[in-house]
Amino acid sequence: MKAIIGFITGLVFSLGLTLSGMTDPARVVGFLDVAGDWDPTLIFVLGGAVITTFIGYRLVWRRGTPLLGERFQLPRRRDIDGRLLLGAALFGVGWGLSGYCPGPAIVSSSAMSLPLAGFLLTMLLGWWLATRLTRGH
Repeated sequence: MKAIIGFITGLVFSLGLTLSGMTDPARVVGFLDVAGDWDPTLIFVLGGAVITTFIGYRLVWRRGTPLLGERFQLPRRRDIDGRLLLGAALFGVGWGLSGYCPGPAIVSSSAMSLPLAGFLLTMLLGWWLATRLTRGH
C-alpha cells in the first residue's frame, strides 16, 4: 500500500510541477531575477504551496498518527550550522544558474537536453561527494 500511495503522490507532484511551469528553467530563472526582467508568475505557485501546506499540516496533526505509519517522523535538529548554510547556498546557486532543482529536473528528464543532463550529472556528483565528506556526522 505504501508503494501505491508513494506512486500516486509522486504522480500528482510531477503533474503539479509541470502544470505550474516549475519544469521550465527559463521561467524559474526569470522568477529568481528580481533585479532584472522579473517574471512574477511563479509567486502564485509559491503562494499555493504555502496555503496548501498550512492547511494540510493542521488537518494531519489532528489525526495524531499517520495513515501508513506508527508515528510522524520529524527532524530533530533545529540548529543552523555551517553544513546547512553551505548546502543551502550550493542549492541556491545551482537553482539560480540552471533553473532546475531536483524535483523538476527529474520530472523533466523525459525530455532530456544537454543542460538538463549536465544538471543531473552534477547533482548526482554533489550527492555522492556529500555522502563521502559527511560520513560519521
